[in-house]
Amino acid sequence: MVGTDTNVGKTYVGCLIVQALRKRGHRVGVYKPVASGVGEDEQWEQSDPYLLWQAAGRMASVHLVCPQNFRAPLAPPAAAEAEGKSVDGALLRDGLSAWEPLCDLVLVEGVGGWFAPVSDSDLVCDLATEFGYPVVVVAANRLGVINHTLLTVQAVHHAGLHVLGVILNDPFQADRQDLSTRSNYRYLARFCNAPILGQVHHGQTELPDHLTDRLLKRWEQAEDSAVLGGGA
Repeated sequence: MVGTDTNVGKTYVGCLIVQALRKRGHRVGVYKPVASGVGEDEQWEQSDPYLLWQAAGRMASVHLVCPQNFRAPLAPPAAAEAEGKSVDGALLRDGLSAWEPLCDLVLVEGVGGWFAPVSDSDLVCDLATEFGYPVVVVAANRLGVINHTLLTVQAVHHAGLHVLGVILNDPFQADRQDLSTRSNYRYLARFCNAPILGQVHHGQTELPDHLTDRLLKRWEQAEDSAVLGGGA
């Protein structure tokens, strides 16, 4: 699962997806290769790794969700550098293997957007391509989302990965003067070269059934097409 940008609601949508899939009887693992902005002053229970772990039914250890956390709200390599450390590129990859025997599928959440750096030598797209999982794109319902989404979907296709679809997410603090929020879904459906699975509104505690149905159908189609991996 990738976002069109940072702060588009990837973790919020990811938790809804995990809970919906578990409700349908799937054992779902969650993996975030690296996280930044997870500081000692922040409540751990509000961090992305903890929220994902909780949504997955607290399977295994929360430390398996995200083996590398850094305090500064910066791109992971910059956040690591601020602590005199560096992101372990091998661990970014090896951390996923702990989940695969435990579940039917693994939801992997990236950081930032498709081309965001996750280490001194890796971008989100590099890890996604190596993992080979089908991709869900989370897009924030705000001005500019059409361009950001079309570029992201095009880039994922260019990498040879299967796009399960796009989920449009209303931002946590919506700009009431942003008139684009009324028409973004319609224009994305018209121009996007990937299905728009549905829209999530702030405050929802469950993924709509029709959105879950579309997601599962696309996932099954991806498996039938011999796309590697079982994650979203």
